[in-house]
Amino acid sequence: MPSASFSVTMRVELTDPRGVGAITTAVGDAGGVVTALDVVESRGASLVLDLTCNAVDESHAATLQAAVDQVSCARVRAMSDRTLLLHLGGTLSVVPRVPLKTRDDLSMVYTPGVARVSRAIAADPSAARNLTIKRNTVAVVTDGSAVLGLGNVGPAAALPVMEGKAVLFKRFADIDAWPVCLATQDTDEIVRVVECIAPVYGGINLEDIAAPRCFEVERRLRESLDVPVFHDDQHGTAVVVLAALMNSLRVVGKNMRDVRVTILGVGAAGAAITKLLIREGVGDVVAVDRQGILTVDTPGLDDVRREVVSHTNVGGRRGGLDEAIPGADVLIGVSGPNLVTEAHVKSLAADSIVFALANPDPEIDPVIARRHAAVVATGRSDEPNQINNVLVFPGLFRGLLNNGAKKITEDVEVAAAKALAAVVTRDELSPAYVVPTVFNPAVVPAVAAAVEEASRRST
Repeated sequence: MPSASFSVTMRVELTDPRGVGAITTAVGDAGGVVTALDVVESRGASLVLDLTCNAVDESHAATLQAAVDQVSCARVRAMSDRTLLLHLGGTLSVVPRVPLKTRDDLSMVYTPGVARVSRAIAADPSAARNLTIKRNTVAVVTDGSAVLGLGNVGPAAALPVMEGKAVLFKRFADIDAWPVCLATQDTDEIVRVVECIAPVYGGINLEDIAAPRCFEVERRLRESLDVPVFHDDQHGTAVVVLAALMNSLRVVGKNMRDVRVTILGVGAAGAAITKLLIREGVGDVVAVDRQGILTVDTPGLDDVRREVVSHTNVGGRRGGLDEAIPGADVLIGVSGPNLVTEAHVKSLAADSIVFALANPDPEIDPVIARRHAAVVATGRSDEPNQINNVLVFPGLFRGLLNNGAKKITEDVEVAAAKALAAVVTRDELSPAYVVPTVFNPAVVPAVAAAVEEASRRST
């Protein structure tokens, strides 16, 4: 569907003002959506205007341009990509928190006064949390190996995504986050670099690091650092899925312990989801990856997947999706596009729940899934029930930083999920609204308060 992520502005010259209707119609007929039309210049019988519209992708944007050019009285002078323009110069900047207008200001912010602060921290290293940016700063760390749906695009191409993540931290939780894109995909080097930069930060958010490397990186950093380390692709997704499942089960009137959940995709997100759902009492989880249903006989299992196997598939099922899906109450996809068929969804239990979270193209078209499932969620912003990590990580780190927490536990993650689920009131709860929207102002305070309390109890 057309979206703002592929929004373009065309500078169009019209030799006949009556052509305005013709060019907007041309865009609509070509499948685009006109979002703005601004007159730049008017000279008698001619007009120059900026036509802004949403496309499906880059090739579709070119199709829209061609459609406008085909209008007899129109000529497209130029076309700009609004997303690329938005990112010119990056999306972040550093803004001082204190004034620097006088000689006195300078002497306190920097030398000689700042030396007193350094001495205080040298005498008591824990004072750094109160006397520096550490108390409100998170490092967003990636090696660029698993960026969005793009794959291993490297650290430079990952930078705009990490900038965006930092913007979300600031916008939703007033946390100062900074991208740290590493030019290495060696596990030992990643761990060592993060250990070396850790004194600056009150928390480490690992992002877009491919499995299975991400598991070891997180484990080792959690062992060595005295600040919370959180791989958002794993645990952020798992927390939102748990919250959405809690509310979805309320909608369909089923209990956590009585349902069977099929999870398609046992990478970073799938493994974390499996672990958290079992922790919260889901009766039966069947995990499926490229080799089919994971069993003790599946070749090439790493430590994480061996742990998944040890706690799943209590019925001893074997095979692939055709054997894993029929009769399941819940289907959670964290894999790839168009892997699930309508027949698969139709074979689920009555009042089924489908979370098709591959992004941007889900495992099954949600329109088709809704023909048979009672509740459907995706990762897309243009569909109801968006499972989006931004519902978790700002509030989670806000609570951790407020408490000066050093670790993240499963109790903290569950507390975050329960708080997120509770934001949707009984009156609001419906098949089309099982998780709040990302702009709901109640989300971050609720999650932060729950995490702060849970982390305080776990210390």
